Amino acid sequence: MSYPEPSYFGRTGEVTARFRPVGTPPELPRPGGAASYLATGATTDGRFGLYRWDMGPEPGGANAHFHRTISESFFVLSGTVKLFDGKDWVDSHPGDFAYVPEGGLHGFRNESGEPASLLILFAPGAPREAYFEGLVELAEGRWQPSHEELLAFFEEHDNHYV
Repeated sequence: MSYPEPSYFGRTGEVTARFRPVGTPPELPRPGGAASYLATGATTDGRFGLYRWDMGPEPGGANAHFHRTISESFFVLSGTVKLFDGKDWVDSHPGDFAYVPEGGLHGFRNESGEPASLLILFAPGAPREAYFEGLVELAEGRWQPSHEELLAFFEEHDNHYV
């Protein structure tokens, strides 16, 4: 394994860093929580997408699924989150980390009765925002797709539930 080929050829560097203060409101308030778009694929030139997923105390999360085109990683910030590793649902706590390559079965759930938060990293940076926003519309009853429309939505966003 070696470093990738250079993509910047300047001599002095550039002022291109992006800073997001801790008090920035989440982009996607959700029932019982929120999602913060820390770094989208659009802002990282497709290199990765990083999201903070805040869950309320009520049960919720993603059931077992896989992606064909993106890896997904989880880092628990607070609370207890059940992470599915393809075989078992494991209680995960602040500081626990899981990496899931393309095709790997995974999921996450908060069933603790307490709030929980985690970071979710996708690589490369697929446009996950439309998927998250569609899930909120579905949960709030603002979108009531047919079974076929729901399956097409999952396929479009590379979410394959098992």
